[in-house]
Amino acid sequence: MGDKGSRDKGKKEQQKKAQKTPKEKRALKNAKKNK
Repeated sequence: MGDKGSRDKGKKEQQKKAQKTPKEKRALKNAKKNK
């Protein structure tokens, strides 16, 4: 049970990061294009 909880936390954190930085995603795409 404890292990599952920690895994859930990691998943939630990852989702937050993805939603929080759409600008970063665009920056990465631009960097690839510039290269």
